[in-house]
Amino acid sequence: MQEICFMRIVSHKMLREFFDTPGREDSKVALERWYHIALNSQWKNFGDMKVDFPSVDYVGNQHYVFNIRGNRYRLVVVIKFVIGYVYIRFVGTHQEYDRIDCQNI
Repeated sequence: MQEICFMRIVSHKMLREFFDTPGREDSKVALERWYHIALNSQWKNFGDMKVDFPSVDYVGNQHYVFNIRGNRYRLVVVIKFVIGYVYIRFVGTHQEYDRIDCQNI
């Protein structure tokens, strides 16, 4: 019998610190929704993610970008499908996202 493995997310604290920042409280519901969906998923590839998040984009180097709260915010993660880990690399406004190199963050 094959063991069911859900995604492990590193680190929820980064999301909490973001939505607890004054002026960014409106991101809390959307980020917590993303977190709980990802945590309870068994993604094996990009196609599996697209089922849960149709707007997710692959930007190279195992980096994926999620639109949060109607694209007001962006979330960049690195996903290691083989071991089931999601590493949160960036969460910020769309304007802040435009200033980073999302493939190498």
